[in-house]
Amino acid sequence: MTAPGRTSAGRPPITRDALRDHLLRTRLAGPEVPTPRQNNLRHYRLFAQADPKALMGLDPERRWDEAAVLAMMAARVGVDPDPRYTEGPDTIDPERTLDALDRLAALLRATADARGTVLAGTGHPQKLPGFHGALVRALEAAGCRVHAPVRGLRFREPTPEGERGRITDAVGPVTVIRDLDGYPEFAGRPSGGARGRGGTAAGDLRHTHSPQPVRLTLAALADAGHPPPDLVLGDHGWLCGAGRLGIPAGGLADCNDVAPFAAEEEGTVAVVVPVDDGSAPACYRPLSDYVLQRADLAP
Repeated sequence: MTAPGRTSAGRPPITRDALRDHLLRTRLAGPEVPTPRQNNLRHYRLFAQADPKALMGLDPERRWDEAAVLAMMAARVGVDPDPRYTEGPDTIDPERTLDALDRLAALLRATADARGTVLAGTGHPQKLPGFHGALVRALEAAGCRVHAPVRGLRFREPTPEGERGRITDAVGPVTVIRDLDGYPEFAGRPSGGARGRGGTAAGDLRHTHSPQPVRLTLAALADAGHPPPDLVLGDHGWLCGAGRLGIPAGGLADCNDVAPFAAEEEGTVAVVVPVDDGSAPACYRPLSDYVLQRADLAP
């Protein structure tokens, strides 16, 4: 229970109005978010074409054409609904962001009340581990069991330069991926925690839309005798990959990430928060503070 007048790490409680101001000031939401309209429309078209990277592991239940994608994203995110608007800044409605953060808080509260098991991962290893990690640690403090990241799981990921080797690692309690190609010393090692130069995992942290990390992690947990978690926290393929397997999932998505919102629309993913996902890590701390405050999980 949060002490009166305080929230996470002793910071004052964050009101909805104050968080709205923060969203607008940092451009996490508002009328001119960093992702431009032309980028959004390109991703909407790729999703409508069932491009695997745009699907992020989702197998849509319905046929989504470009008009349906734009209408859905306008309703769930607040982007401009006019198909004739093709270039310039686009919008994330801060009220939709705040409403979704409230829904995420309710999902966390329900998981805490049930003493559920939790798994977390991110496709934004340099931006979002702090947000997801704060939620995970609060759930653990509330009595939930948190699955530690399974390091050392390897897979191949298509990129514009061809397939590249990847390996799972961790930032705190959150699974991330790193490069594996170019590190031949790991080529013959079994999965389970290969470490690289200076004691760090092989290669650089990598942004990914792939559902492979959550699929491989869930398979590894099952092989170790664990049932599926009660909640997966994340973004990109973590949301869609878990949701496709019937596991409750919640987290963040940008205005060019159609798949998580389509999954929420179809009932595959529990909660998706529309927010710019490429800002400085510190920008997301007020969001996690607000969620934990609303869930009555703040330290």
